[in-house]
Amino acid sequence: MPPHCDSLDGPVVTAAREALVKQDVDLVLPYVYEEGEADVREAFRLAVEARAAGATARDVADRWFFETVVRVHRAGEGAPFTGLKPAGLDVGPVIPAAERAVETGSAEELTRLLCDIVREQVEDRHRRVVECKEHAADGVGAARAYVEATLGLEVWAHHLYRQALAAAHEGTGGHGGRN
Repeated sequence: MPPHCDSLDGPVVTAAREALVKQDVDLVLPYVYEEGEADVREAFRLAVEARAAGATARDVADRWFFETVVRVHRAGEGAPFTGLKPAGLDVGPVIPAAERAVETGSAEELTRLLCDIVREQVEDRHRRVVECKEHAADGVGAARAYVEATLGLEVWAHHLYRQALAAAHEGTGGHGGRN
């Protein structure tokens, strides 16, 4: 997740916190890949046991459990664990819009946000190509700028298209892993 799968208020830690409170490890297991499940189950067992030793032990056990779950989650994504991030980080507009889409059942806001960004990029890149085209006959440097702008637009559009197409074919929405 840009996101925020490793933050203290992200979905992974939120599920881990709920699992500890309700003493139900199954609440966090969907966030870890199957091969990491045994590690999470063992960490949960130890954390629950340690939590009984008092407030300080509970805080340490909770933090350790959160770190374990996020580490295993990140490994499932093929990403390194770089520690827990604080709550309240700015993750930009897309993650909250995606979360609202899930909560409300409407993708309208997220679609509008993403389409606006793509539209702006297409228009900016195209405008650059048109500007460079007007001066392309002014020498090799100007022609080179035109070619660079043209290929930049085409390659960018191709990558965007391939990313969207790949996501559609894999059926995961483009994540390629868990988050």
